[in-house]
Amino acid sequence: MKKNDIDVDESFQELTSHGMLDYPVRVYYVDLLKMYMGSIRWHWHDELEIDIINSGEAVYHIGETTVTVQAGQAIIINQNVMHSIEPAQGKKCTLYTIVFNPSYIVGFGQSFLAVKYLTPLLTRENTPYYIFNETIEWQEKIIDTCNSIIAVNLTQKYGYELLTKSYLCQLWVDLLARIMPSSVATKEAPSLKIDEARVKKALVFIEVHYPEQLSLEDIASSIHLSKSECCRCFKRVLDLTPFEYLLRYRIFEASKRIMGNDPVAESIAALSTSVGFNNTSYFNKLFKKYLGFTPSYYKKLVKMDPNVMHPTLGVPLAPQRKKI
Repeated sequence: MKKNDIDVDESFQELTSHGMLDYPVRVYYVDLLKMYMGSIRWHWHDELEIDIINSGEAVYHIGETTVTVQAGQAIIINQNVMHSIEPAQGKKCTLYTIVFNPSYIVGFGQSFLAVKYLTPLLTRENTPYYIFNETIEWQEKIIDTCNSIIAVNLTQKYGYELLTKSYLCQLWVDLLARIMPSSVATKEAPSLKIDEARVKKALVFIEVHYPEQLSLEDIASSIHLSKSECCRCFKRVLDLTPFEYLLRYRIFEASKRIMGNDPVAESIAALSTSVGFNNTSYFNKLFKKYLGFTPSYYKKLVKMDPNVMHPTLGVPLAPQRKKI
C-alpha cells in the first residue's frame, strides 16, 4: 500500500475505493509496522476482506474477539464488521490483502443467484470471520485460491479480471460447501451488532468533543448507557475502555498537528491543552508511550526532515490528510 493509514468517515466506515465499479477488487501488500502508529485502525467496510499472513503474526480485534493469525494462515472478514489489526508483540508482520465486493461474483442487485449463493454467508450473524489453516486439506485449497487471486492481480496480465472472477467463484463454492453445513466460525453474541452500533455512535461523539474535559459519564450518556455498561460495550467491541480510546485519539490528533505544522504545536503546553489534556507531564508521558518519542523530539524530527521515517514504526512523518 502506498498509504500509511486508512481514510474513514465519522462512523468509521472506510472511505477508500477498492477497485472500480466494473472491477471492485483490489490486492494490497501491507507491512503493519509501516502503517501509522504500527497498526490498521478500527474500521469497517461493505467489501469482504481476505488476508494471508506473509510473515510474522497478526493480532486481529474483531468485534468482541481477539485472534492471532500466523504466517501461512488466511482470514476472511465479513462485510460491515468492525476490526483492527496489529503485529503480535510489535514485531514485523507482513500480509497480502484482497478486498472485494461480493456482488462481483454473481452480479449486482437482488438476483436469484445473489439470494441463493451470497446471502447465506453474508447474513450469518455468528460468522464475522473465518480462519483457514494450510495444514487442513480443504482449507489449504482456499488459501491456494487466494494466492492465485493475489498473483494474477499483482502481475495483471491480459485477462486477469476474468481469472480473478473465476477464482472468486471457486472460492465461494468451496466456502458454501464447507461452512454452511457446520459453521467453523466463532460465536458472536446476538447483541454484538447492537454493541457495534452504540460504539460507532460513541466514537463519533469522542471525535467531536475530544478537546473538551470529557468524563466517562459524558461518553456513556451520548449512547444512553450507564457508565459500567458503556465500559463493557467498548470492551466487547474494541477491547478498550472508553477512556483508553479517548486518550489514544487525543495523542493521534496531537501528532497530526505537529506533522501539519499547526501553530498551536509551537508550544507543547498549548498543544496539550488543545487536544484535551490539562496536565502537560501526563501528555508527554502518553505521547512517548504511543509514538516512542516525546512531543519535543517528535517536532525536531519533523523539522529536520518531513520525510524522515519513524525509527520505531517505519512511518513517514510528512503531513497527511485528516484521518481518524
